[in-house]
Amino acid sequence: MKQNLIYPKAPPTEPGKPDGKNERATQKELGLWYAHDPAIFKDDKTGYYYTYCTGAVCRRSEDLIHWELVGKVVDAPPQESSEWVGGTDIWAPDIVKVGDEYRLYCSNSTWGVRQSCIFLAVANHPEGPFEPRGCVLKTTDEMPVNAIDANIITDVKTGDMYMVYGSFWGGCHILKLDTETGLAAEEGIGQCVACRPVWMSAAIEGPYIIYNPETKYYYLFVSYGSLKSDYQVRVGRSKNVTGPYLDYHGREMTDVTDAENEVGLLLMSGYGWNDGTVYMAPGHNSVLHDSDDNWYIICHIREKNFTRKGEPSTMQVRKIFWSTDGWPMVSAQPYAGEQEQTIAESDLIGFYERITLANELPQGIRTAVPMKLGSDGYYENCSIQGTWQLEGEILKIAYGPYKEEARISVVWDAQRQCPTIAIAGISNKGINFWAKRTDSLE
Repeated sequence: MKQNLIYPKAPPTEPGKPDGKNERATQKELGLWYAHDPAIFKDDKTGYYYTYCTGAVCRRSEDLIHWELVGKVVDAPPQESSEWVGGTDIWAPDIVKVGDEYRLYCSNSTWGVRQSCIFLAVANHPEGPFEPRGCVLKTTDEMPVNAIDANIITDVKTGDMYMVYGSFWGGCHILKLDTETGLAAEEGIGQCVACRPVWMSAAIEGPYIIYNPETKYYYLFVSYGSLKSDYQVRVGRSKNVTGPYLDYHGREMTDVTDAENEVGLLLMSGYGWNDGTVYMAPGHNSVLHDSDDNWYIICHIREKNFTRKGEPSTMQVRKIFWSTDGWPMVSAQPYAGEQEQTIAESDLIGFYERITLANELPQGIRTAVPMKLGSDGYYENCSIQGTWQLEGEILKIAYGPYKEEARISVVWDAQRQCPTIAIAGISNKGINFWAKRTDSLE
């Protein structure tokens, strides 16, 4: 191995995939299995990273790599909510700290209906127990939106607090909150920030907004498609917390004339490298801007299974990089503690696999093809020939009318179980791509 590079260690091995039987009784031994709809939070007092998942299940970590189970942190929805919904399931919590109070926004719903409720539970510690305070929003089947999948965002200019929420039907909406109580500050359902054409089953959910102080944009992450097959993460951005949110090509995320599945910058989708497990349906993500200025995306994902048999979710954490014009690019590999370091042009010469995250209808599995970074700046990707060069920390690739920029990192290859060099990039056409080196680093 090249001695000037720092290589991450192998992350802990997860237990074998469960068969779905006796899930609750064996939760502690399941590792990250069934970590569905993960919301990330770093607590400034305990120093731990936390995730809160469907079922009100909390996990914690010191490094975003090793996770331990805390357990269920909300016993049950408030009576008003469970009577409204007709059930006690808790989905997709999201947490925010206001002063010394931890506020957990939980969805109470049942499958396939809009008779739902988002309720607020509070605690004085991130590990709970969280006690319900009240209902924030209730919806019915007659309403154009579903009260699930809450995420809380604060306007950096005014200090006003908002809740973005919703799925399917009428799309994702944003509603103003009362900062003091954490409950709704206005009547109604708020305004729509993202939706899809009805002919696509209007499949959109899991909205998440975060502000980047460097670019001065709010970024809206949403999940398109079905979590059982073609789930994928798309992104739009806005200078205002309430929108409108535009994609890479300037199309609004509320554009219902999208006939080619093009609206929203595609950030992640199902993928398969030439070795290892093939994955489908990454989505319902959250995003962390860490205190050291590193960025991470956390999502659930499933192994490829396009049958009618159910497939359990697991969780991935990946680093986010930012392009020079302010668009996110996600690491080609799950996070294993990789460090920022100088990588020389000579370190990059070699053979790679590349996955191009292009739009499809439906969004299927994007597979890897061969790529080469040759000496003297020669670039090759299947039959495509072009050039490459390293300008500071930015890898630049050019071929035909395409120009791409990318960030490089030394990662742990989860498929081949070895360290390697990974590339995360975006083209001037607004298409993200991943690559990883497959020949020896020696």
